[in-house]
Amino acid sequence: MAKYLVIVESPAKVKTIKKFLGSNYEVVASQGHIRDLPKSRMGFDPENGFEPQYITIRGKGDILAKLRKEVKKADKIYLATDPDREGEAISWHLLEALKKDNKPFYRITFNEITKNAVKESLKNARDIDMNLVDAQQARRMLDRMVGYRISPLLWAKVKRGLSAGRVQSVALRIICDREDEISAFIPKEYWTLEAKLSVDGNKKTFVASYYSDKDGNKEINSKEEADRIEKHIKSAEYKVKEVKRGQRTRKATLPFTTSTLQQEASKVLNFATSKTMRVAQSLYEGVDIKGQGTVGIITYLRTDSTRVSDEAVKSASEYITAVYGAEYAAEGQAESSKGKKIQDAHEAIRPTDISRTPDSIKNSLSKDEFKLYNLIWKRFVASRMNQAVYDTVSLKLDVSGYVFSSAASAVKFDGFLKVYSDSDDDKDGNGVLLKALNDNSKIGFVSLDKKQHFTQPPAHYTEASLVRALEELGIGRPSTYAPTITTIIARRYILKEQKNLFVSELGEAVNKIMKDAFPSIVDVNFTATFENLLDSVGDGEVDWKTVLENFYPDLDEAVKKAEEELEHVEIKDEETDVVCEKCGRKMVIKYGAYGKFLACPGFPECQNTLPFLEKIGVKCPDCGKDLIVRKTKKGRRYYGCEGYPDCEFMSWNMPVNEKCPRCGKILVKKGNKLSCIDQECGFVKEAENKD
Repeated sequence: MAKYLVIVESPAKVKTIKKFLGSNYEVVASQGHIRDLPKSRMGFDPENGFEPQYITIRGKGDILAKLRKEVKKADKIYLATDPDREGEAISWHLLEALKKDNKPFYRITFNEITKNAVKESLKNARDIDMNLVDAQQARRMLDRMVGYRISPLLWAKVKRGLSAGRVQSVALRIICDREDEISAFIPKEYWTLEAKLSVDGNKKTFVASYYSDKDGNKEINSKEEADRIEKHIKSAEYKVKEVKRGQRTRKATLPFTTSTLQQEASKVLNFATSKTMRVAQSLYEGVDIKGQGTVGIITYLRTDSTRVSDEAVKSASEYITAVYGAEYAAEGQAESSKGKKIQDAHEAIRPTDISRTPDSIKNSLSKDEFKLYNLIWKRFVASRMNQAVYDTVSLKLDVSGYVFSSAASAVKFDGFLKVYSDSDDDKDGNGVLLKALNDNSKIGFVSLDKKQHFTQPPAHYTEASLVRALEELGIGRPSTYAPTITTIIARRYILKEQKNLFVSELGEAVNKIMKDAFPSIVDVNFTATFENLLDSVGDGEVDWKTVLENFYPDLDEAVKKAEEELEHVEIKDEETDVVCEKCGRKMVIKYGAYGKFLACPGFPECQNTLPFLEKIGVKCPDCGKDLIVRKTKKGRRYYGCEGYPDCEFMSWNMPVNEKCPRCGKILVKKGNKLSCIDQECGFVKEAENKD
């Protein structure tokens, strides 16, 4: 009897796939890549056609030896690594390392680890897709070029151990740019007026908001203006000017892609992107379900497609009809409105069997697995359901020449909301409008609420919103989002407090060097263009070596130029007046992973260190002591009083030696402007350029 060998990546898949195949199949794992470029050097010669110099990864020798023994015993070998570029490349490396015995090798892929999918893949075995391999090789070598040429510069200019990455450097810049926006933001004052009203004497009230004056002006920018409007309308009659009734619909949510799963898991479950991918990987590779054995319960987790197989559409329709009713089941494929190019090699992330409900297998899953599977299952079921329908009413009132407006909606048909709703769902307390209002209704005044507000700066990035930004800008691909974010946090370029991401001093230094010396590397459009070029390589439209040949000369020139011109920014130890209490030497300023600190120059004989209290030359407005640069526990910078905890003055923006001419309080820097620290004062002026 013929003997067949199936090689997968992960040991976790071995048990899952083995149960689907007969006794004449042996399933073994390569445990990821078995060959790679050497760590000690770039691994290819730009002067010699960019031919890569692959070696067996250290520690993989025993695995490779075992695989060779299994290959000798087999009549056919099936390479069943993941169904993406990386998986295609791993299969090619396996083929190159194991083909010495001239055995027939075939490539098989499946989007879900189920019996039908695995057996169907064996019927559709194919050759290695070298276009996908070349795209992965090009990406790997581009990343090597950036990392191995630029990182040594960072070691010389900042500190050893730093790294520059093609995608991580752009992600760092995106966060730095957002922090600059926030720092430079000047809040603007505005006011709102909300009238609490009744309809035809009804005890239940509704709220109508100021909409515009008779000239169409919609903004109230000062207390004086708000007071004037309030005085004018205080005893005025509220007359119905316009009532519109109608309906609106809300489309069902699309099934998850890698990006949207990471975003929703962060928002709903508070999962980091790396945790989401780790848990999803276990759901994909196989879970031991009581009574069913080990089976993969979701489809492949790295995808930017929202497409769903015809079989899945059919089974979802049958399930929804049986459980919720025929009126809930949608027809056809759900379509994304995105115009960008989608890598449609595999489906959206969905359950492999819709009848395997989260509650039915809860006892077989870990707590985190259940949470994520529940999210994926509900999202997929909802995506196959009809849209929700709302009854709506909008109202405009004439109040002595001023216009107030109000609106309300109520669910007429819940559709997909039966299964899946989120924090953005409509919630309003104006239901009385839907039931009682008509053109002849008498509107009664109850009270008026006048509030001051200030415009808010852009929000700090979170892992979820950074993933969304990377996807929208075309930076990286589904498999790169989580490792990119993990890397810049691990390098301490980025600090994470609560869910928010902040730039560290170290990150600012690295970003400045990258922007000054390698502007194209951290240019968003340039990086997105290269992602599209790599897609074209994968499609067989562009030669992979042409991409490298066009990129390397410019990088090489930029590195050589930076080596000469950036010498003057090398951070040297700066001597201070602080005396080491252990040996009497004057301590110096060092630059560490958490920023600056004081260290004894007698290291290693004297290993004394102290916190560096960096004075900014401004006195505390509350107690007169020096203001210094401080850090939160996570390392985020702010400005506080040297006298803390006796004095608790602090500011996220840097104070300056200048008082507000309007209220006398201290001014702070916001980009190229100086602003009063009291935003209610609102004083702003241009900062003097001292260069």
